[in-house]
Amino acid sequence: MRRKILVSAGEASGDLYASLVVEELRRAWPDAEFFGCTGPRLRASGVRTVVDAASLAIVGLLEVVAHIPRIYGQYRKLLAAARDEKPDLAILTDSPDFHLRVARRLHRQGVPVVYLVAPQAWAWRKGRLKAMRRTLRRLLCIFPFEEAFFTRAGVKATYIGHPLAGLVAPSIGREEFFRKHGLAAGRPLIAVLPGSRRGEAARHLPAILDAVERLGREQALNLILPASATTGAAFFRERMGRSPVQVIEGESWDALAHADLALAASGTVTVEAALLGTPMVTFYKVTPPSWMAGKLLVRVPFYSMVNLIAGRAVVPELMQSRMTGETIAREARRLLADPGARAEMKAGLEEVREKLSQAGIPAPRRAAAIIQEILEGQVAHVS
Repeated sequence: MRRKILVSAGEASGDLYASLVVEELRRAWPDAEFFGCTGPRLRASGVRTVVDAASLAIVGLLEVVAHIPRIYGQYRKLLAAARDEKPDLAILTDSPDFHLRVARRLHRQGVPVVYLVAPQAWAWRKGRLKAMRRTLRRLLCIFPFEEAFFTRAGVKATYIGHPLAGLVAPSIGREEFFRKHGLAAGRPLIAVLPGSRRGEAARHLPAILDAVERLGREQALNLILPASATTGAAFFRERMGRSPVQVIEGESWDALAHADLALAASGTVTVEAALLGTPMVTFYKVTPPSWMAGKLLVRVPFYSMVNLIAGRAVVPELMQSRMTGETIAREARRLLADPGARAEMKAGLEEVREKLSQAGIPAPRRAAAIIQEILEGQVAHVS
């Protein structure tokens, strides 16, 4: 029987993770048909586009309000496709404000829902748990502390490991990377990662440029910014002025792997840096109203996922008003100058890497096996 599976991802990271699962499922079911909300990675893996994931990439509690009519239109479009095409199963990835609503409607249509990348209900909006218990056939967790939390809440959850564990690696060596981009061999390399979305990158860039200017007065540095596909190099070049930061297209894993230090916006890139063992300074800034709303709603000991996984402060977190050129430069200076501080951070990052890899088999393969079990169980039940 030919399988038909709806796949939806609203973020760049979710697009990657879901595409890896699709690739695993294609090995089991070469003739399966996949359709849904896609980014470039899902499209490359052969998922037919109903909705473009770029239309959902909005950051901030309040910033999303202006985009609600457009997002609602995409929501209706995706559900109409599900109603017409009657998928055997849906794989919804991250973006909980959008996908938990989709999950409720699909559940009513009798479509089993597998949710990849758990909503952060352990930090805020625990009211989501009731709907998750009712509508999700399985929740696939990518962080080790999540399975116990969701299981206690009555959600059928499985920790599959992180999809990037075992995948993140440089494509070329350090010497070749330096030659390719004309970097000076005797200087430290700092990778600058302001964020994968234009809004967050624009908010972060002034403080970052101030920080690298301060650091550049004290020592000669190589500074490189690997632009994500969602922002593009031109976006940064237009805003950099005469900055010494060299902007390149992509190559973020190479830049991180060969960097002596990363200045990284809190998010998936910090997990990538941890897996590569790269010391980092993390930061994040949203609009003041969103920050105030978040302070009232979010209850977590740390903001950085690296520190949450470790259960302690492994990397510095410079959030909102603490994110200034001066504070970024101070933390960067300490890590560049103090071998003991670098060694201590590297040891902490290795602990994080081990926790993210502890599930054994690669996360996409484990996710695909669970999805196969669910679908084959349904077939056995029906027959």
